[in-house]
Amino acid sequence: MNFTQSISYCFSNYFNFNGRGSRSEYWWFFLFATMVEFGGSVWDASMGDTSGNGVMYWIAIAVCFFPSIAAGSRRLHDIGKSGWWQLIAITIIGIIPLIIWFATEGTKKNNSHGKPIKLNK
Repeated sequence: MNFTQSISYCFSNYFNFNGRGSRSEYWWFFLFATMVEFGGSVWDASMGDTSGNGVMYWIAIAVCFFPSIAAGSRRLHDIGKSGWWQLIAITIIGIIPLIIWFATEGTKKNNSHGKPIKLNK
C-alpha cells in the first residue's frame, strides 16, 4: 500500500476497528497524520499563535484521531493482539511496546481477526 492508498483507505474506514491492517497502511497514515498536525501548528504560528497549538492544530488532531485509532487497531489485529492494547500508551512507557508491535510483521496464517493481508508487490 502506498501513501495515497493508505490515506484513502484509512479515511474511508474512519470507524472500522475490525479486520487486519498492514504495516504500510499504518505507517503511511501515521506519517500523513503527523504532517497534517505539524501543518496545523505552522499555520497557527503564522497567524500569530505563539504556542503552536491553536485552532488549526486542534482541527487537524480531531480529523486524524479516529482514523489513527482505527488503523492502529487493525495493525494490532494483524499481529494477533486486541486493539485495546493501544491504551497502554497512556502510561507513556507503553509507547515502546506499541512501536515494536506496529513494526512487527503480521501473522502469515488466519487469526481471530481474519485472513492474512495480501499485498500487491
